[in-house]
Amino acid sequence: MKPIGVFGGRFDPIHYGHLRTAFELLQALNFEEIRFMPCGNPPHRDQAHADAEIRFEMVAAAIEGQHGFVIDDRELSRKGPSYSVDSLNTLRTDFPLRSIALIIGMDAFINLPKWYQWQEILQLSHIVVAHRPGWRLPDMGPLGELLTTKGTHRVDDLHEAKSGHIYIHDVTQLEISSSEIRELISLNRIPRFLMPDSVCEIIKRTRCY
Repeated sequence: MKPIGVFGGRFDPIHYGHLRTAFELLQALNFEEIRFMPCGNPPHRDQAHADAEIRFEMVAAAIEGQHGFVIDDRELSRKGPSYSVDSLNTLRTDFPLRSIALIIGMDAFINLPKWYQWQEILQLSHIVVAHRPGWRLPDMGPLGELLTTKGTHRVDDLHEAKSGHIYIHDVTQLEISSSEIRELISLNRIPRFLMPDSVCEIIKRTRCY
């Protein structure tokens, strides 16, 4: 069975940067599916600007019709902070025999030691780091040691083991950010071509930004 990718985030709003990264990883790493998991209560960042229900609707609209893209609401339906380790624990219960890979950006990976129970994550899943130009891999400290012991250049390792590896994959750099999109909207400018039209329509209808 092919691995399941887990792509979490506030998606406030979701845009083509998120979608292109997920699509490239789906193809390059031969995942069975990528589960988009909107964050309910981010523990390390400010609260989302759009309500959880609207962000869920935007993600669902953005990925509709794309084979291999699935939406997962487990963080939105769970009370308390949305810790990745808790979500991975429930996924491991749902898929005890499957390889699971948590997809994060390099900025998140650099801050991994600040995550709640971060050392348990590799017991539950692999970590796939979406690497963009301008970021340097850590070669010292706890992350440098982690890359030395857990890092792999073999995609097959993500398929043959259920968890435990770190894989770095270069993805296309798209200079799009959710905060810049929200700023555009605040200036009454249309964010078309930065996200699917279906997401633009939800933003227009709900006036969530």
